[in-house]
Amino acid sequence: MASRDPYAFRQLTPSDLPVLKDVLRLFGDAFNDVATYQHVVPGDAYLSQLLAKPHFIAVSALLGGEVVGAIAAYGLDKFEQERSEIYVYDLAVLERHRRKGVATGMLTLLKRIAAERKAYVIFIQADRGDAPAIALYESFGTREDVLHFDIDPLVAHPASARKKTRG
Repeated sequence: MASRDPYAFRQLTPSDLPVLKDVLRLFGDAFNDVATYQHVVPGDAYLSQLLAKPHFIAVSALLGGEVVGAIAAYGLDKFEQERSEIYVYDLAVLERHRRKGVATGMLTLLKRIAAERKAYVIFIQADRGDAPAIALYESFGTREDVLHFDIDPLVAHPASARKKTRG
C-alpha cells in the first residue's frame, strides 16, 4: 500500500551535501536571517565532515526534490550517567508547507533516530509567543519554562573587568 503522505523524511548522510546546502537556504529564508545562513557558507569539505560526525543529526523533509523542512540537531554525551540527549538546534518548515504535518514527520523521524541511539530525551526551544511551535512541541513532550542565555566568549565578564581596574 502506498503512503498517502507526499513528503519524504530522511536523515542526511555525507553523500547529501547538496541537500544540506538547501537546508541552509531554507533556514535563512524561514528564520528571515539570510546573513547567518548564506553569507559565509562553510566549504564542501567542512559540511561533508560535519554530516559524517556521529553527534550531528540533519533531518530533511522533501516534496519532490525540494527541501521544504529541516532539523539540525546535536547528540550530547552526558557525564552524570552513561546516557545521551539530543538537542534540536534548528527546526524550520517553509511557510507554504506549514500545518501539513511536516514538522511532525521530521520530529517523528528524529524520535526514531534518538531511540536507536538510546538517547534518553530530545530537547528543543521555542520563542515566547510562537504559539504554533509551542503547541507542536507540547504535543510531543513536557514543557519546561527555562531561561536561555547567550554568553560571548570574547567579551570580558563585568566582574573580571572591575577586578583588573582596581589598584
